[in-house]
Amino acid sequence: MHVLGKIAVAGLAVVVFGGTAYGYANLHALDQVSRDSVIDAGGETKPGEQPADGSLDILLVGRDSRADQQGNPLPADVLRELRVGANGDDLTDTLIVLRIPNGTKEVKAFSIPRDSYVSMPGGGRDKINAAFARGKAAEARRLRNAGETDKAKINQSALTAGRRATRQAVEDLTGVKIDHFAEVNLLSFYEISKAVGGVDVCLKRATKDENSGADFQAGPQRVSGADALAFVRQRDGLPGTDLARVRRQQVFLAGLARQVLSAGTLADPGKLSDLIDAVKRSVVLDDSWNLLDFVAQMRGISGGGIRFATIPVGNVDYRYDPANPKATAVQVDPAAVKAFAASLIGTAAPAPAPGPSPAASAGAVSVDVSNASPKEGLAVRVAGVLRDKGFTSRAAGNAAPRRTSVVRFGPGLAERGAEVAKLLGGLATQQSASVPAGHIEVVLGTVYSGPGVASGGGAPAGAADDPITSNGVVCVD
Repeated sequence: MHVLGKIAVAGLAVVVFGGTAYGYANLHALDQVSRDSVIDAGGETKPGEQPADGSLDILLVGRDSRADQQGNPLPADVLRELRVGANGDDLTDTLIVLRIPNGTKEVKAFSIPRDSYVSMPGGGRDKINAAFARGKAAEARRLRNAGETDKAKINQSALTAGRRATRQAVEDLTGVKIDHFAEVNLLSFYEISKAVGGVDVCLKRATKDENSGADFQAGPQRVSGADALAFVRQRDGLPGTDLARVRRQQVFLAGLARQVLSAGTLADPGKLSDLIDAVKRSVVLDDSWNLLDFVAQMRGISGGGIRFATIPVGNVDYRYDPANPKATAVQVDPAAVKAFAASLIGTAAPAPAPGPSPAASAGAVSVDVSNASPKEGLAVRVAGVLRDKGFTSRAAGNAAPRRTSVVRFGPGLAERGAEVAKLLGGLATQQSASVPAGHIEVVLGTVYSGPGVASGGGAPAGAADDPITSNGVVCVD
C-alpha cells in the first residue's frame, strides 16, 4: 500500500478560521491546541510586524502517523474507516508553505513534493520527507546514550527534533525563514474533513484505484472522511503520479478554505463547534505562535483568497542511488526553488553563480509557454503536455503574433531545449542570452500543429493548467 499522501488541512483551517470575525470571537476555544518548540528561540517576529523578507511564512506539515498527537495509537475502527493499516512510516508526506505577503490580501501557498531529493540537516542527502524520521531517531539515540530512561521524555524530545529537522530542510531548500509551524496527522484529516461537511472538488474523468480506495465519478462532487482521504491519496493511474497527487491536495485545500469561510460553516454553531474540537484534538502548533496577533494580521484573507503552486522540479524519475537502481526521487535545483519562492513576494532572487548549475543542466528547469497564434488556450494545453512529460511548465500568456514556433534557452540548456523542441513536434531552437537562468521559453506560432493543438476530454480546454485558488473549483485529473 502506498504511503499516505494526506494534506495539512487542520493547519489551513486554523489560518482561514482565524482570519474571520467568527474566528476572532471564538479563538479562545483553541487555547488547548498542542504546542511544541519548533521555531528557534528569538526567531519569532514581534506582534503586528512582518518578517524582514516581507512575508509571514507558515509551514503546514502532514505526517504519516497512525497515532494521535499524544502518541496514542488511532482506534481500530478509525483505521478501518480510513482504509489504512496499523503500521505507517513516520514521514512528512505533505509539505506546504503558506506565504502571506506584506501589504497584500492574497495568500500564496506552494507545495514541496515529498520525494524531492535534498540536503539533509546534519549532513547527507535524502528525500525531504525523511528529514523528520532522521531527526527524531538521532535525538532518541542521543538521549538513550546519555542515560535517559523516561520513555515519554524521550518521545517528546524526539518529536521536537523531528519537527525542527523538517523545518530546517524546508528552509535550506527554499531560502524561506519559517515563522510558524502547524502539523496534522491522519486523525486531523479524518475529523476536520467531516466537521466542515465535506469539500467540493471536480474530476475530469472517472477514476478507480485499489491501493488508495479511490472510486469517483467524473465531474463536480463533494467528498469527506475516507472518500476525501482517497481523493488526495491516489497517485496510480494519474498523469505525473505524485505531481498529480500534489495538485489533488492543492484543490482539496482550496476547497477546504472556501468551505471554512462559507456562511454554511461559520453560521452553523454545530459545524463550528465540531471544527474547533477537531483542531484542538489533532493539531500541533509552534509555541511562539500568538493566535490573537495572527488574527489581527489576517483580517483580510477571505477577500484575496489563497493561490496554490508547486516548486519547480526537474527529473521526476531521478535515480539517486547507484546501489538500488529501482529507487527514484524528484530532482530539484535549490537555486531555482529559492528564486521561485522569492518571486512569490516580489523580492529579487539571489544572483546565480557564473555558468549553468549542474542541477539545472540535468533537468531542473522551468518551461514558459507563450501563444503567438490566434488559437485560444493553446499555451495552456501545450504547457499541460510538457507537464505530463515531467517538465515544470506554465502558460506565460500571449506573445506578439508570429508564423513559426521557436524554443529558446540560455547557455547550458541546449540539450533540454532540444528535448522540448522534439516533444512538440520538432520545433526550431535558438540560444538566447535574454532567457532567464533555469528557464526555457516556447513561443507557439500560427502554423504550430504539434501536441496540444486541439482540446479534448471532458474538462474545459486548459483546465489542466488553470491556477488553483480558494475562489473557485478547478477540475483535475
